[in-house]
Amino acid sequence: MSLSDAAGGRASRSHDEVPTSRGMARVLDDLVTIPGTRITLGADALVGLVPGVGDAATTAMASIILFDAVRARVPLPVLARMVANCGLDALLGQLPLVGDLADIGFRSNRKNLRLLDRALTDPRRAEASSVAYLVSAVVIVLVAVAVMVAATLFALWWVARMLGLL
Repeated sequence: MSLSDAAGGRASRSHDEVPTSRGMARVLDDLVTIPGTRITLGADALVGLVPGVGDAATTAMASIILFDAVRARVPLPVLARMVANCGLDALLGQLPLVGDLADIGFRSNRKNLRLLDRALTDPRRAEASSVAYLVSAVVIVLVAVAVMVAATLFALWWVARMLGLL
């Protein structure tokens, strides 16, 4: 599929460019349906039941969608919103039971996939220079991942301290 339209600009791109993100969002948010309802559960809610480690693992898995967004060069405001969704999900995941319920209701991965799809199909989106974009995108993603890892480590330290293990 050619990315250039007749005017020489950027054409609308297909969401088929990000099959990994599509599959990851499904696994994390919509893996199984609760029988008799329209409620779906994914690995984010199920693995998140393991305190600390589960949320860290699903946050790492969710970062695949962010990396696809960087690779697809989505606009920085969209990338920042996606990072905020991941950050909020990771932050809520640190709260026992609240985080597990939030995984079912908030569905950050599904939201991020919708944001990524919109950015790919919007032919009028602004193009940043490649070097400035890459530097900005990498900084945003690395800061977000560092904050999520720090929050997880702090939560584990706090739980260990409350249990008298430290």
